[in-house]
Amino acid sequence: QVQLVESGGGLVQDGASLRLSCVVSGGTYSDYTVGWFRQAPRKEREFVATIGQSGGSTYSADSVKGRFTVSSDNAKNTVYLQMNSLKPDDTAVYYCAAGKKVQLVFSRYEYEYWGQGTQVTVSS
Repeated sequence: QVQLVESGGGLVQDGASLRLSCVVSGGTYSDYTVGWFRQAPRKEREFVATIGQSGGSTYSADSVKGRFTVSSDNAKNTVYLQMNSLKPDDTAVYYCAAGKKVQLVFSRYEYEYWGQGTQVTVSS
């Protein structure tokens, strides 16, 4: 059973940075595309960024391009989301997710396994 554990969330001020981590265990790390999604109160869960198998191609939502960077440390089975220039609109619970046969990387339905989420709050 694949398990994902996120960490690194917190309360920061407008313009600050945070780095989220997602440790993937219980499967062959290189088999999975790993994505980051977020969900704000009363909103749908939305795509943030993704990285391909074994740290391959990356894609980001337009809303975070130039500010957020997704990366992978294959030796640690860990995917990171570096978030810079945070804004209050970035406030949400951030989830990482993994899937073996992800084709539509921005679609949450393509990902089979999910972490429990980590809260990010950006104050103005």
